[in-house]
Amino acid sequence: MLSIQNISKTFNPGTVNEKTALHDFSLNLEPADFVSIIGSNGAGKSTLFNAVAGSFYVDEGSICLDGKDITFMTEHKRSRMIGRLFQDPNSGTAPHMTIEENLALAYLRSSKGKAPFSRISKKDQSLFRERLSLLNMGLEDRMTQPVGLLSGGQRQALTLLMATIVTPKLLLLDEHTAALDPGTAEKVLELTRTIVKEEKITCMMVTHNMHQALSLGNRTIMMANGQVVLDVSGSQREGMTVEDLLARFKAGTGKDLDNDRILLAD
Repeated sequence: MLSIQNISKTFNPGTVNEKTALHDFSLNLEPADFVSIIGSNGAGKSTLFNAVAGSFYVDEGSICLDGKDITFMTEHKRSRMIGRLFQDPNSGTAPHMTIEENLALAYLRSSKGKAPFSRISKKDQSLFRERLSLLNMGLEDRMTQPVGLLSGGQRQALTLLMATIVTPKLLLLDEHTAALDPGTAEKVLELTRTIVKEEKITCMMVTHNMHQALSLGNRTIMMANGQVVLDVSGSQREGMTVEDLLARFKAGTGKDLDNDRILLAD
């Protein structure tokens, strides 16, 4: 499904600010894999997502999605195949547009054969209402209200729906619940579990919560210095504790994980 082979990315090469964010990074995902990714700040997690989404081109290596080489495909073309959520609930939606208009933009952009500003049919509107009702937030009765009036949790739930209303080949979740209060974060995570499982979406999720990294999805990856230092799944992952993760991180890097945000995450 997703094949990342030996990619590298260095920012500001040849200057005092030179920074290698990804170094000879490789990763393969099978269809419907749900991979949680954890690592300290600067480990290369967001850079990896940006490379896959096409925010920039990698210096070396290749990226293939569903058998198609997308290494040098533009970001807007990749967006038809890749859904993405960011940490900030305000990202990914247009606040002055209505809920229906935001859904329409996402739906038409991802739908083959439809122009980005095609007319929304009654059938499309019925689909939007149906999908919104699954959120259990009453948004199906507020479709004509501006998105800017929604709470952070409602906006993030809407963004999740927008990213998956046309099933993407790949879903990227970049700490998409980190800015939410615990109760709302859990609700959005449950929505994530349900949508990803029911639609059989191949998914990568960055998190700073080690418990989430072990309980969500079917595979856990730890990154450091732009590389994978731990990749566990199946029986090896079952029963693994946070302490086990920390020990394996030290074994893979030769040093303790010292990121307070990760260590203190509940």
